Amino acid sequence: MGQSSSSGSGRRASASSNYPGQRAPPSQSTQPTRQSERRPPPRGTGVNPGTRATRQPGAYSTSGGRTPGQNGRSPNSQLYQVRIPAGVRGGQTFQVEINGNRVNVRCPDAMRAGQNLRISLPNNPQNEERRERQAYMVTIPTGVRSGEQFRVMVNGQELMVTCPPNARPGTNVRIFPPDPAPNQSTSSTSSPQIQTFEVQVPAGVMPGQPFALIANGQRVLVTCPSTAGPGQRIRFQLPVGGSNSGGTTQIQGVKLSYDKDGWTRCIDPTDQKFHWILSQTDETTRRKSTEAKEDDIPKFEPLKFAVMRKLNFNGNGPVPSSVPNNPMRHSVTMSLALATEVPSECVIQRPPHVEGSGPLYTHSDLAQVHSGDFKSKLSWFREACLKMRTPWEDEHSFIFVRRSHLMEDSVKAVMMLDAKQLRNMFRFEFIGEPGIDAGGVAREWFQLVSEQLFHPDFGLWQYSAVNQMCMQINANSGLANADHLLYFRFTGRVLGKALFDGQLIAAHMIRHLYKHLLGWPLMFEDIEMIDDEVYRSLLQMFEYNGDIEDLCLDFTVTEDCMGETKVIELIENGAEVDITNDNLKLFLEESLKYRVCTRVQEQLRELLIGFYEVVPEALMLVFDFQELELVMCGMPHIEMDDWKTHTDYMGQYESQQENHQVTKWFWEVVEEYDEELRARLLQFVTGTSGVPAQGFAYLQGNDGNIRKFCINSISVSSSLFPRAHTCFNRIDLPLYTSKQQLKDKLTLAVQMECTGFDID
Repeated sequence: MGQSSSSGSGRRASASSNYPGQRAPPSQSTQPTRQSERRPPPRGTGVNPGTRATRQPGAYSTSGGRTPGQNGRSPNSQLYQVRIPAGVRGGQTFQVEINGNRVNVRCPDAMRAGQNLRISLPNNPQNEERRERQAYMVTIPTGVRSGEQFRVMVNGQELMVTCPPNARPGTNVRIFPPDPAPNQSTSSTSSPQIQTFEVQVPAGVMPGQPFALIANGQRVLVTCPSTAGPGQRIRFQLPVGGSNSGGTTQIQGVKLSYDKDGWTRCIDPTDQKFHWILSQTDETTRRKSTEAKEDDIPKFEPLKFAVMRKLNFNGNGPVPSSVPNNPMRHSVTMSLALATEVPSECVIQRPPHVEGSGPLYTHSDLAQVHSGDFKSKLSWFREACLKMRTPWEDEHSFIFVRRSHLMEDSVKAVMMLDAKQLRNMFRFEFIGEPGIDAGGVAREWFQLVSEQLFHPDFGLWQYSAVNQMCMQINANSGLANADHLLYFRFTGRVLGKALFDGQLIAAHMIRHLYKHLLGWPLMFEDIEMIDDEVYRSLLQMFEYNGDIEDLCLDFTVTEDCMGETKVIELIENGAEVDITNDNLKLFLEESLKYRVCTRVQEQLRELLIGFYEVVPEALMLVFDFQELELVMCGMPHIEMDDWKTHTDYMGQYESQQENHQVTKWFWEVVEEYDEELRARLLQFVTGTSGVPAQGFAYLQGNDGNIRKFCINSISVSSSLFPRAHTCFNRIDLPLYTSKQQLKDKLTLAVQMECTGFDID
């Protein structure tokens, strides 16, 4: 009688009573069962949890395909388990959905609401065909009513979906996209072709030195041959042709003179990996670490010296996409190296279930996507995750937790899965609650778990000393929780799975942790976001004109460990080594390494391993750290009136405040921004896109006191672009002469805060 949203009419089904207390799986109202499955399966096996007599906390993975008969053939009928809805009495008929079709079921006279029963249903070729097609869950947008159509993007294809009867905005509905046209290729990736390029060696480049150039729209690092010199022409080969581009879209090189860090990625044809280089002319010829002499290694300079974490598997290579499922220890080590010494993998292998040959994505695809805007990046990323997700019919996982033991059960469930299963589709259930996970239960689980994980009282994380909207790793987490490393691995998996599934995390992390997730260089200025007092102290030492030895300092730092002062040596026997003018740079380098990594190295390693068990590291190359925060935490809700009301003004803006011509232009431009640019402006000025729950009136500074958003005037001659002071939530806004000039410079400053593949 009932009809599905796409095809088919309802069919009668014969019913038989089932074991008392059994419940349908959380993913849908029905699920195939076998008559022989009467005993509860051990946790972590591939047995359908719908056949269990009772629910137990844990994770259970199962395939969603047909139940095989003899010789591997499908039987003529199949058993399903359903639960009698509330209000239904014996003899009454109710509807359930099976494989997208509405089925009428008669409740046996001897049964009542809440009990489970089994029904047998003949196989339908139409159902079998549909089961082989990928189903997608979409959310009905705000303002759409029953019968109206709305647009969705699925695998890069725009579809029109009709809102089903009795559905309302915010409801999740399942759709089956049409098959591609016969002449449309089912493979999204074509194998890259090798192309030879000829370039001229730039002036000043010596034999054996690398230099950067643009080839095929990509930034490439080329090493000058030993037999060549400046002015001579050399040849090199580079794979070209993307997996999704369908052409050779060129990447625009953005050239600007802007007072930022200047680090950028480029591809090295010799190893086909991305390398970080400084884009300044005098730094692009820096010798690679494998060929460098000790004198060639760059020394500490606040704007040039950068380090990067390096993950190694078995001590000799990058961590693979699937690592052994040992929740505490395996042979993955982490160290720090110069940013120029750590290459990044830029090939994402094709999963077995995706048709085609060769890699799923190559460096060409990643570089092309990175050159797009945030919305196009996010759309591509979502599509890539869908391709890598294990199809439901191959395997999916159920996560059962008790609300009263949420963290204990969640850690137990997620950590019993191996890395491959983390890319399964998850269905969540709170034991003892009737909710069916159509997306809402999953959102609630990620919200509740992330809130508990990042709460300071849990002991793993603590508020940033600079911005209490952001969380940083608690260096003393081991004292609060003996299993803290297990919990950090779990946290990494939760963050990765949320990103992979398009869920949001209820916490903002400190900036340099997003850089760690992305594999970005970490610089001296990152210390400012960790501890502004330490940053200013180190900066004063660097700028000290006298004899630094007069300060009687050594290579140690002191830490407060649960009320006890602990002395940490930055180098071997650091307490015996005095800081002098000769070794000051070494002290500053070691201080940077300690603050951004070494201090929490074990916790950070587990966090990264757990994260990359879900999301391939190469897939993260398309985002910058500001975009990653927006993807993981969502766009902030910004009330413009609240923002304007709780803004302070300094300099020439102080007397007229929002009535000054320049500040008028400023607010007009911000009003014209979309939510992404407003969020980026907040990140630029305050260091995070987060807004306090009480509004802008409660923005905090680095000292923990209220520091409202502040606009300060400066002359255009002192700086053409706006400057930000995140510790004070202050933006230095030049006295521009036109609204268009202000808009151009502000927008460029906000968008180009980060480095990337294509900044000169």
